[in-house]
This record gives sequence, structure tokens and C-alpha cells, in this order.
Amino acid sequence: MPGTAYSLEAIFTRAWARRGLLARLLWPLSQIFTLLIWCRRYLYTVGLFKVTTLPVPVIVVGNIFVGGTGKTPLVIWLVRQLRAQGFVPGVVSRGYGGDVTAVQPVTFSSSVMQVGDEPILIVQKTGAPVMVGRDRVAAARALLACQPDVNVIVCDDGLQHYALGRTVEIQLSDQRGHGNGWLLPAGPLREPASRVSDFYVVNGGKVASRNTFAMHMSGGYAEQLMQRNRRLDFASLAGQQGSRPIAALAGIGNPQAFFTMLRAHGLVLSEARALPDHFDFSGQPLAGLSAARILVTEKDAVKCAGIPSLANDARLWVVPIEATINGPLVKKIVEKLRGQPTA
Repeated sequence: MPGTAYSLEAIFTRAWARRGLLARLLWPLSQIFTLLIWCRRYLYTVGLFKVTTLPVPVIVVGNIFVGGTGKTPLVIWLVRQLRAQGFVPGVVSRGYGGDVTAVQPVTFSSSVMQVGDEPILIVQKTGAPVMVGRDRVAAARALLACQPDVNVIVCDDGLQHYALGRTVEIQLSDQRGHGNGWLLPAGPLREPASRVSDFYVVNGGKVASRNTFAMHMSGGYAEQLMQRNRRLDFASLAGQQGSRPIAALAGIGNPQAFFTMLRAHGLVLSEARALPDHFDFSGQPLAGLSAARILVTEKDAVKCAGIPSLANDARLWVVPIEATINGPLVKKIVEKLRGQPTA
């Protein structure tokens, strides 16, 4: 049952924030997981498992913290920056949240149930060609076959998909850091905290080294889901909230970050409902919400738009979010893509 799964997720989320009783009980299992990770990496390192090098550079955006840390906004930002530098980027994705049984392209009319929510959002926000598939290598090859102008591939997630050779690795984290520092299931990490990448991006956290860059997520307005050309800025929303209470829903990796951003703009939320990442909105997600306006993320809006009862609910408003990154990350990536040393 969804409620049961949600409760279990909340239990583990709390356990992974510290080294309490539950985490310590699971610690022996995490040691087995660690051994399996090192064995798998070793098999790729010595060539027993094949690594495929594509004819174009590949940038992998991923994380070692289980769940979402802001990868999709970073991918959208990166695609736009690469295009501004003269590249023709394409994107490959696993298509989490969808029933991806074979490699397939993503279009504006693709079904969320088939390809997932994040790939559709990337297409909507960038217009870049996107291909989804469990096998990232097969997805990338299919993308290049149908889009021969693409000269750089951005892989949305895939840090642990070692079969895909990569030119640049970007490891993303957020203000939660590495949690309790332990691997699954005792902690939130899919790989050790010592995992090395080319560049590191911290979403809403502190920056401590020359190859680490701060990413900030910001929004300034909301659009009505059923009528996207109807827009209200946060100041207008805040001014009306005395007579029109506002609630918020978020089915993303870190819902609290969304709620914190809204409150920072002066919005008082009558309720802030955190939902599991890739939440299925086909049930009754608005049950019990009496607010006049309900704010949702763009990722959630992709799913809501495909459900008539929600797409025509005048209370639902979408909050577009944009990522900005401090420092010369793009410059360093471009230098690496072109084989030049970074400063």
C-alpha cells in the first residue's frame, strides 16, 4: 500500500540522519553491500566487465545519496549552458517512475507512466532530444543514431552505471550531506563518501574546495496548472493569502527544500505535504486539503497534467524553479570536453 511504503520511507529517512539503533542493527548488511560495490568496480577496472566509450563526450550527473538531490534541475541548467557554448547536447535517462521496458525517445506528448516524470520535464524545459532506457549505453547509442547532430551527451543519473564511459563526472549533493555516512541499508549512501568525481555541486549547502560549486534553487512566481498563462508572483500570492490560504505538495527527493524556499518568500503554508519521490498522483493526493491554492513543483505538475481531475483543478498552481551555479563550472567542463587543462 502507498501509505505503508511512505511510512517506511519516513522511518529510514530519520534513521539515516544519525547512527541510532536501527542504523546500527543494519550496519552488518551495509558491510556486505560495500563489498559488493568494491567487487563490481574492480571487475570494471580490470576489464572483466565492459566499459563502452561513445564517439562523443559524455557528462554524467549523479549522486551517491539515495534519492533526489536536484539532479534534474542541474541537467536542465547544464544543457542550456552547453548549448550557449556552441554544443548540441542530448540527454539519456533511466526514466525512473515510468515503465521503461525498452529504449525509447521522449517527446512532449510522452506518457509519464511509460517514460517517467523527469525526462518529460527535461524535454519541456530545454527542447533537447532525450532518450530513456535501463541500459544507458543502448539509450545513448539510440540517441546518436536518430540525432546525428548531437555532439555531447548528458546522462541524468548514472554515476553507478559504470558500463557507460564518461568524459566528465559531476557528483551532486545537498544540505543533507552524507547523512550518517554509512552505506545502504544502514545509511543513505550508494557508494562510499570517498567516491571521487571530476566536479562536485552542492545544492543549498557549503562549498569547501576548488572543484566544488554551489547550486541554488530559486523561484519567483506560480502558474495555474489548468491555465499556464495565468501567473502570480510570490508577492501577489503573499498579499492574498489572508483570504486565500495556500498549501503546498512536493513529491521530490527533498520536499522540505521546496517548502523552505516558498516560506523564504513570505508565503505562509496552511499545510506542507511531503510526498515520496515520483509519487503517483492517480489516487487522492488532495484529500483533506481545503486551501484555496495548492502549490506544486514542476515535476509533480507533469504527472498532474495527465490526470483530468487534477489538470482541471483551479486550486493547483505550478512553481517553476531554476538552478543557478556559482563559479566557473561550465568553463571547466568545456575545457575538459575539449581536452584542455583547467586552471
